Formats: sequence, C-alpha cells, structure tokens
Amino acid sequence: MSLNLTAQDQQTVRTAAYGAVSLLASTGGKPSKAATEGSLALMSATGPIGHVLAAKSKDIKLKGKSVAELADQVLPALTAAVALLEQKDPAEAGNFRTTVLIAVDSAARISQGNPAPATAEMARKITAALDAA
Repeated sequence: MSLNLTAQDQQTVRTAAYGAVSLLASTGGKPSKAATEGSLALMSATGPIGHVLAAKSKDIKLKGKSVAELADQVLPALTAAVALLEQKDPAEAGNFRTTVLIAVDSAARISQGNPAPATAEMARKITAALDAA
C-alpha cells in the first residue's frame, strides 16, 4: 500500500492531524490527557495514512501563544490535507478524515459526560475544516 506523497505533503498531513489534537486539547481542563488520547488514536490509524502519521518526524511545527494563533495554522492545514489527499487517493482522504475525527472524539471524551462547550465548538470547527476541501 503506497501513497505517493512528497515530504512536504507528509508534513502537511501530520501537522493537520496532530494540530487538530493540540487545538482540541487547548480547549479543555486536562490538556495533556486530551493530547495523549488524541495522539494514541492517530497512532492507531491504518493504511497509507497510518504509515504517514506513525512516522517519527520532527516536521510538525505548531507555533502560537493562543488558541486563535494555533487555529490559524491548523484549520487551513486540515482543509489543505484533505484537498491534497483527494487529488492523490480519495479513499485515503476519507481514511484521514475519519482518523482525525476519531482522534478529536478521543481527546474530547476525557471528561465525564458531555464535552465542555468550548471543546464541542472546537470539534465543530475542526469538522468544518475537514469538510471544506
């Protein structure tokens, strides 16, 4: 199973996926637990996208001192990653989208009951970015 992605393409995919987890974790009361749960979900991905997300890499560069600055990077990266993958392999674009949504759901479920309103809204924004491609 191969997906012909350049190093830049892989960086975009990883930044988008791990950025989504970081963005969601920044909205809750237990950010390290949310980040861990979301990252574990990303590492559980299969297929070519699973290989891209599991690769040890230092190319994920998320900068920002606020949630707004992080969102300015991550939300467009999510849309770009889906658009890129749609061009290369639509099935893998679907795999990526599903994987990110599972990671977001995993990160959001660290609290008992429903996620906090800010967390739920961020999950909605992440979903919208994935659907914008």
